[in-house]
Amino acid sequence: MRVLEIETLAEMDRRVGAGATTARGWHVQSVDLRERTDALAGLDVTGAVFLGCRFADGVDEDVRRRGGLVFPAVPDVPFDAYRAELYSPDELYADLDGSYASTPDARVYAWSHGGRSIDRTLAMALHDHAVDDALVEYARGRRVVGVMGGHAAERGTDGYRKAARLGRLLGRGATVATGGGPGAMEAANLGAWLADHPHGDLDSAITDLAVVPSFAPDITAWARAGMAARARFGPGRDSLGVPTWFYGHEPPNVFADHVAKYFRNAIREEVLLRICRSGVVFLPGAAGTVQEVFQSACENYYAGPADVAPMVLVGRRHWTALPVWPLLERLARDRAMAAHVHLVDDIDAVPTLLEDR
Repeated sequence: MRVLEIETLAEMDRRVGAGATTARGWHVQSVDLRERTDALAGLDVTGAVFLGCRFADGVDEDVRRRGGLVFPAVPDVPFDAYRAELYSPDELYADLDGSYASTPDARVYAWSHGGRSIDRTLAMALHDHAVDDALVEYARGRRVVGVMGGHAAERGTDGYRKAARLGRLLGRGATVATGGGPGAMEAANLGAWLADHPHGDLDSAITDLAVVPSFAPDITAWARAGMAARARFGPGRDSLGVPTWFYGHEPPNVFADHVAKYFRNAIREEVLLRICRSGVVFLPGAAGTVQEVFQSACENYYAGPADVAPMVLVGRRHWTALPVWPLLERLARDRAMAAHVHLVDDIDAVPTLLEDR
């Protein structure tokens, strides 16, 4: 049976208006159906799946009796467990005029640390499944390049500027994906967002942002500075951030227009690297970035020639001293990945190394 995902009321109305008489194979996700009781009554709902939809009183029971499968909305959680699309910065940072603590992002993080129970873990699992589905749809047909790097690079520093310039270079020909947090991740999303702007706009944006160099100790001021830059220089190019509430003390940056935020960090790490099929660039970083290097290397080690995602490590001194590069080079020897693993100092060389993917 062909599955048809319906994620908006407009899409459902279009199907019904075109004469649909059966919802067999439909997966209706997080749609408010309270004003569509008559339309539902006229559909054969056998085998249809309704995920977190809202019904008029008693209609959900009628749908079940007629063969539909209804997954009810999860109560008492500060998020939609069946959401049909990725987050946006405006959604995560709503109510920032008060303080960061009042935003949806902060409230969900606080909720996630409120204890462990079956209903909480189920809500998290449903949410991450929905985000994963939305991310796969977003990435389909795109040339996605990942930029990995540490959260510690402060706005205005040389490392931050270098990451931003890299994001700008890559953003002209690909969708830039990062871990969605601060530091080098924010810088790469910023550069991608301003890829079509004059180069002076990037320098000016970094100068403005550097007034609040870090999210510590004041996330509110840090996020407001980012939103002010968006207001001043927007609109920009689309890019992706994939952060996690597991590291919720590191807030998401506001320069990724699409945000796939997960509860489970292990899922988030795997998904982020999986969608970056056109390559991953690793800027200098610590434990988290090293983990991402070898997670990507493991997938490439067992991949066939057509499935290898290029890896570019930026910073010879950093990656040799750790020593990540010697081990990576040894692993790649005599494998299909050998021709797609690179160590450079000049970020201008990076786009060319990714051209064949």
